Amino acid sequence: MTAYVSAFDLFTIGIGPSSSHTVGPMRAAGAFVSTLRSESLIHRVDRVTCSLFGSLGATGLGHGTPDAIVAGLSGLDPETCDPDAVRGAWSGLPRGRSTALADAGFLQLSLAPSTTDTILLGGSHRITMRQDSVSFVPRTILPGHPNALTLVAWDASGELPLATETYYSIGGGFIRREGQTGEAVPTLETEPSFTSAASLLALCDERGVSIADVARSIEAVRRGDAAIDRRLDDVWDAMNLCIENGLVASGTLPGGLGVIRRASRIRERLEACGAEGSDHDLSTEWLHTFALAVNEENAAGSRVVTAPTNGAAGIVPAVAKYYLSFVPNASAAGIREYLLTATAIGSLFKSNASISGAEAGCQGEVGSACAMASGALCAVLGGSPRQVENAAEIAMEHHLGLTCDPVGGLVQVPCIERNAIASSTAVSAARLALHGDGSHRVSLDMVIETMRQTGIDMSSKYKETSEAGLAVNVIEC
Repeated sequence: MTAYVSAFDLFTIGIGPSSSHTVGPMRAAGAFVSTLRSESLIHRVDRVTCSLFGSLGATGLGHGTPDAIVAGLSGLDPETCDPDAVRGAWSGLPRGRSTALADAGFLQLSLAPSTTDTILLGGSHRITMRQDSVSFVPRTILPGHPNALTLVAWDASGELPLATETYYSIGGGFIRREGQTGEAVPTLETEPSFTSAASLLALCDERGVSIADVARSIEAVRRGDAAIDRRLDDVWDAMNLCIENGLVASGTLPGGLGVIRRASRIRERLEACGAEGSDHDLSTEWLHTFALAVNEENAAGSRVVTAPTNGAAGIVPAVAKYYLSFVPNASAAGIREYLLTATAIGSLFKSNASISGAEAGCQGEVGSACAMASGALCAVLGGSPRQVENAAEIAMEHHLGLTCDPVGGLVQVPCIERNAIASSTAVSAARLALHGDGSHRVSLDMVIETMRQTGIDMSSKYKETSEAGLAVNVIEC
């Protein structure tokens, strides 16, 4: 069996601020509606309730999870929806009589509630929906994953549920339904196949090809080269548009922390330095700014690409933009090679460890993204498969143990700056690997396994629950 997860799945166009807490729950709600339709139950539904468990219950409010749930129930899809239509989908509903938020330790939102307590289920069938239809249960961890939600459809009598489904949001926008058989991660079982970095390198040696070539040959089982290139171009166009939008946007990010957007102000300063003919190398400052731009857009709930998650969405695009902006002879073909290489590396993390902050801490998100970007940059700079593997290993090794402790449950502090710093690490690791011949003492497989074990040992307080670390001390100070 291959460890490869298609670029069509690993890089998905969605909305912020979180792939696991926004995109995944929206997809789960959409899947629930599909189940109701397939079982001819949708027109019997009078109301739907949802319980958010574990990390979804702990930080779901700051991540916009309830809005995503209601948007998904209303028929919206994260790739095609207007992000503005998601904001307020739940928080604008009447609050109802329940103390669901107070019981979970949350304050009620200040947004004035709507006078309408209904939504269109699946975009067509009107049902009752209020804020208290969503409950937060942060202290209960379901066995399948720390990110869990249960959706229940009720008829007008309210005595027995028409349908009940539990879903796990397993990172990167991927979901798994309770009781689902087979792999939690959609992989392509094809030849050539690999299950580890070692077997991937063996394939490259055997066939005399690059890591990107291996990835392309696996993608080609489902679709031709033209379709692969179109999708990769679409992914890059969405990433680049996110950067460009973030470079001009200004103001304060939502959520109450008062975080000011900085990317546009830094861009103005860098452009002024360039206009003045400064001989100072500004490439690192631009790299940081590209990453800030993406993650500020993500924090605002705008259109982003999971890479491989939303919390780490700025690293792969920022390093790609750096490549196009500052590497001679950079090209669109190089971007495709970059994304395919990043996909192969990201697949190893997703299949053999985790890219979920709620499961592995931020080492699983930012660490994985940094490794993907570093290996991919090394490839387009002319690195051999072994140098690429070395670059990814260096990048991940220096993110081991990184905790996920978002202040206020928002993907802002320390997440935005963390993406900028990790982008620099990715470039540094790639260039360091290029100075060697690819041989090194610690393999990428060893580091991935270490990350997996570290995630298991890490206290749940540091896994996207906002119960420790910066999430506590910043507020106390």
